[in-house]
Amino acid sequence: MAPISNRYTRLAGIEHPIVQEGLGPFKTPKLAAAVSNAGGLGTVSMPGFPRDLAEGSRTFREHIEECAALTDKPFAVNIPVGVDGDGNVLAFTDAYINTALEARAGDSEIAKRLTVLTTSAGFPGKYVGPIKDAGMVHQHKVGSTAQAVKAQEAGVDAVIAAGFEMGGHAPSKGVHTYVLVPSVAAAVDVPVVLSGGAKDGRTLAAALCMGAEAVAMGTRFIASEENSDWHPSYAQALLSAQEGDDVAFTGVYGPCRGLRNRASLRLVEDHDDATDPAELLRWKIESMQRAQTEGDVEDGLVLAGQVAGAIGEVIKVAEFVPHMAEEAAQVLDRLAPRS
Repeated sequence: MAPISNRYTRLAGIEHPIVQEGLGPFKTPKLAAAVSNAGGLGTVSMPGFPRDLAEGSRTFREHIEECAALTDKPFAVNIPVGVDGDGNVLAFTDAYINTALEARAGDSEIAKRLTVLTTSAGFPGKYVGPIKDAGMVHQHKVGSTAQAVKAQEAGVDAVIAAGFEMGGHAPSKGVHTYVLVPSVAAAVDVPVVLSGGAKDGRTLAAALCMGAEAVAMGTRFIASEENSDWHPSYAQALLSAQEGDDVAFTGVYGPCRGLRNRASLRLVEDHDDATDPAELLRWKIESMQRAQTEGDVEDGLVLAGQVAGAIGEVIKVAEFVPHMAEEAAQVLDRLAPRS
């Protein structure tokens, strides 16, 4: 019997209300499978913005197939809805969402496992119908109560309330989870997932007390044995981080949070408008990937949340996920009134 069961665990078909966040722009199929095998919901990330979108789609499909071969449990994919200056959806969003839907349609075994699609960044309106028609659970990441209401009205099945302390691309509204999650939970009827600041059973319990029904974590899962595709220097940089070692800077879709180093400070301090926007965008993405693949944690962007300063050990996902859920249940039990 799972220690915590609720609407979200039933919706996602998982044992524990613990989600691994999207962690692009590099590969995460091994980590995603490990989280799903442990009873949570693993997430396969999109593989950045290659110059050849067809090549990127093939890589994404390979990652989906790899994860499906490593688990027989549900897993998700995470695809940002990017838009240009005129509000038009960027081509990569269409390409990657279609890749995920085609993978399900073309392989019954993948369809049994790839059951959740997470969208983020821009409004997912035009994709809600196709995702639902494909029989997938659609969850959308939001950074404000108004965005959560809009997403629910569009027909999403769950919302991820992302606080400004989260790592990677953070919401432009800049609202932290302690304020955001209770407001979102009170405003929508669909299950709410907290993203930003969660790391253990106590923080899962706190999220449940605020009205969320699950937590999504990125930084905590990066520093895990199962995240073997990433360079070990990345996890070590997170373990060495202290409170205040993170910084917010301008990312690909808006604000982004990572560790303070030469790469991130360049974006914080550089006000040279002469840089070609397209080249700067590609530099950011390649810099993120270089940190993950080569371990360049000084001149590469090390995406991480503020919670990095509270993490001090590498975990084994298979042990960590059920223990986190059990710890949360014990905390809530201690807080329950006694007759």
